[in-house]
Amino acid sequence: MEIVRFLRIPNFVRGLISALLSLIIILMPPSVFTTEEASSEFMLEGDKTFSSAAGGEWTVGFAKKALTPEDVTADTYYIAGYNVNNPAQGVLDDMYAKAVYLDDNTDRGGVILCALDCVGISRADINDIRQKVIESGKVPNLKSINICATHTHSAIDTQGLWGYDFYADGKNEEFMNSLKEKTAAAITAAYEARENGKLYFGTAEAEGMQADTRTPIDYDKTVTSIRFEPADGGNDTYIVNFASHAEMLGAKTTVVSADFPAYMTEEINSRTGGANVMFINGAIGGLITGDKINEILDKTIDFDCLTYTKEYGKRVADLVMGITNEKELTPIINIRSQTVSVVCDNTALLLARFIGVLNNDISRNGTNEVSIISEVSYMELGSEQIGIFMIPGELYPELESGNFLSAADAANGVKAEYKVLSEMTECEHSFVLGLCNDELGYIIPDNDFMLHEWFPYFNIPYDANERKHYEETNSVGPETARTLLEATEELIASVK
Repeated sequence: MEIVRFLRIPNFVRGLISALLSLIIILMPPSVFTTEEASSEFMLEGDKTFSSAAGGEWTVGFAKKALTPEDVTADTYYIAGYNVNNPAQGVLDDMYAKAVYLDDNTDRGGVILCALDCVGISRADINDIRQKVIESGKVPNLKSINICATHTHSAIDTQGLWGYDFYADGKNEEFMNSLKEKTAAAITAAYEARENGKLYFGTAEAEGMQADTRTPIDYDKTVTSIRFEPADGGNDTYIVNFASHAEMLGAKTTVVSADFPAYMTEEINSRTGGANVMFINGAIGGLITGDKINEILDKTIDFDCLTYTKEYGKRVADLVMGITNEKELTPIINIRSQTVSVVCDNTALLLARFIGVLNNDISRNGTNEVSIISEVSYMELGSEQIGIFMIPGELYPELESGNFLSAADAANGVKAEYKVLSEMTECEHSFVLGLCNDELGYIIPDNDFMLHEWFPYFNIPYDANERKHYEETNSVGPETARTLLEATEELIASVK
């Protein structure tokens, strides 16, 4: 090791990596890059200013479409979330596209919320879905379309990172085309199924159900339920938000599944006689997961992941069905979206984009700095009753709560200086919709963002306190958190 230090090999290697990256960027054909304007053609911006005017009642519609291909075992579909080269061997439960149409009847336009049972999906693919919906003309007067990934680790690869090897695109082109068509169809069907009625929200606290695998131990324990009650007495619709990785089936799984949200839905269906249910994940960076994650990942023990997954889904359903603090939401919906460019410092991600594994929209400036073009959104329901932050990735919870590591405990020895999400809203209740309208990976506070000294984004470093910094290898770069939070603050200021 002393010889390595003497020869300064780390600096030499780091220089080679930097030179290689610069060469890759230079060699990328112009067609690979785009602009914020071009990439946002089908992003509906929403309300220019937020309004306090209420409509007479809510109009809501729900629809779903199964995404699972019929030929799962006949063709090759890679399971995403754990290991490369893990072709699906069967189906435990279906992947779905679920869509909810919301309208406050103020004539300012309707809003779509959509959840896909997948590990993540790029904004480029989401814009393809938006284009299909908008150009169909079947959903008039829309002001916003928002599509989230539930982040199940047992669904078919929708990002490309889990093919037969790290350099091979794991996406199945036919499946991706079908997913886009079916998701657009679900959105259209949700509009066609709209009914008038009342909208409620309620919360419950999940005790002992989550684990945080990286300090600080900080996560949102709140389960939020937004429930629509149609005036004609038909089936209710639930939108459920909870922060937990949907990875309960474990790394050994070989079957397609939506993981615990499928069994949460099944339980709510059973208790209500057929309610419509959509799950959207929260701030899960850091990483926030189920309470039995150590047993799930321990290859030396025989842990029944399937039973745990089903029980976990039932436990979330128990919380939803046990909510006693529901409040009716005033028919007001305000939403605004904004394009944002995030500097991509991650060499591995740029290599994946260069060889066509990833398909995120990227731009290049005059100094050959590459950015991923993404977006942030903010929505309010009711009269400042609910504030919803729509974040394009896996947000570290402390970026919402402000519960950062101290300078002494953080990897970089400095204090985190952010205006966090909870400080940006005056709403009675607020929460994060994670992996919304893009997947940028882990969104990490810059005071605790640490890279390997000579092989950044490939090797995993340990800090002075022997804390593992794995998540940085699956992040865009150290500027991501600040860029997204400042864009969100700017967006909110622009409409208030």
